[in-house]
Amino acid sequence: MSDLQPGETLKERYLIRRFISRGGMGSIYQAEDLRLEGRLTAVKEVRLDPSLPDDTREQTRLQFQREANVLARLDHPNLPKVSDIFTEGDKDYLVMDYVPGDDLRTLMIEARQRKTFLPEREVLTWARQICDALAFLHSQDPPILHRDVKPSNLKLTPNGLVKLVDFGLVKILASDDSTITIVQGRGTALYTPLEQYGGDTGHTDARSDIYALGATLYHLLTNTPPAEARERFLNPHRVVQMREINPDISPRTERAVEWAMSLHPDYRPESMAMFRDALIGNWNPETRPKGALPTPTFVDVIASKVERSLIWVSAGLLILSLIATLSH
Repeated sequence: MSDLQPGETLKERYLIRRFISRGGMGSIYQAEDLRLEGRLTAVKEVRLDPSLPDDTREQTRLQFQREANVLARLDHPNLPKVSDIFTEGDKDYLVMDYVPGDDLRTLMIEARQRKTFLPEREVLTWARQICDALAFLHSQDPPILHRDVKPSNLKLTPNGLVKLVDFGLVKILASDDSTITIVQGRGTALYTPLEQYGGDTGHTDARSDIYALGATLYHLLTNTPPAEARERFLNPHRVVQMREINPDISPRTERAVEWAMSLHPDYRPESMAMFRDALIGNWNPETRPKGALPTPTFVDVIASKVERSLIWVSAGLLILSLIATLSH
């Protein structure tokens, strides 16, 4: 079946206006909701592998519908609202709010073209919102994992809200520790932790999203793609320190991102709240938009080459002063 064309209507309700993007499992279109004048939606068309046995295809479709219903119950300012799910022919469709604005990958590329970096303060403001959205997903019963956090799946709206979009790889964690996946997939290699390379055969939990967010922040702050996890496993020296690329990044931010990107899940923050605290502490850009960035800890101070130099210089002067005093 060919791609949807502008002017086509789905379910006698959604008028296709334009193609947005295509992924491994389907395409996304912008559509107008004919029942609600002026409302724009994002319609995700999910294609099932035609080579799958009929019973497997039916089971996959039922899973898709069941989990889409779970997503439809979610309500968070940093997540698009899922409003409809339906099937036409051999394809399934997920309808959610259309999110205007540029994705963070586009903003990063524009900064790189200007030969500059995205301001750390701005990136941390976005990171705070993304942490909140992911913590909300992880707090559901059962928990929900996104599994494809990356710059192109984060959109900055005109009013400053960051929205985590594209639920194509969402995974629901069942109470018996088994997992059900809407669409089979492994995420994007640059931001995918080792445990996710095995698809659904490996064990993933909230720490998998933490890794992906850490890799995303690395990319946004350095304009440099992070080394893939499997390459880092084979060659631990593959990672370039963030501050070697962008010296303006604070030691605290670098340390938090490195923690999130630990290869083994046990060495990462246990929760999104823990990572958020390590990254920004109690800094709230909404209540202190012009305030300082999170206060550096003692570890931050001694981690900075400049600060270490100042400490040694100060210590040297203090010693010389004591010697001069004693000599008198």
